[in-house]
Amino acid sequence: MSFVEHPAEGIAILLWAADPDAPHRLATPFFHAAAAAAMDLPVEIYFTARSVRLLMPGVAASLRASERHGKTVLDAMREAAAHGARLLACSDALEANGIDAATLIPECHGRGGAVQFMARAADLRWRTLVF
Repeated sequence: MSFVEHPAEGIAILLWAADPDAPHRLATPFFHAAAAAAMDLPVEIYFTARSVRLLMPGVAASLRASERHGKTVLDAMREAAAHGARLLACSDALEANGIDAATLIPECHGRGGAVQFMARAADLRWRTLVF
């Protein structure tokens, strides 16, 4: 089912200011990713800067965007992934944060960084969002 007459080929989402220290900012990117993926659009979420910490076991599971919201940030991430969104970790951000890629949560689909995101941004058939 197409929601628009001429859909984009995909949506690339860059998480830059989505920091575990500001959990009130963390649900929105994943809600948008889940919505786009549910519309049968390919979705790639690029975790950069401190957002890669969300891919560490226990981090996103311990965070809520609001105490009134029943879902954890990990729940929102899993919902996006269940709809088909691909979660990608920036290698440089992993290194800068001292994170071993082998320890990331299973929802992470692998590595993806500046070159991959910029290729999507330069492709007129893709749309990009930055959080």
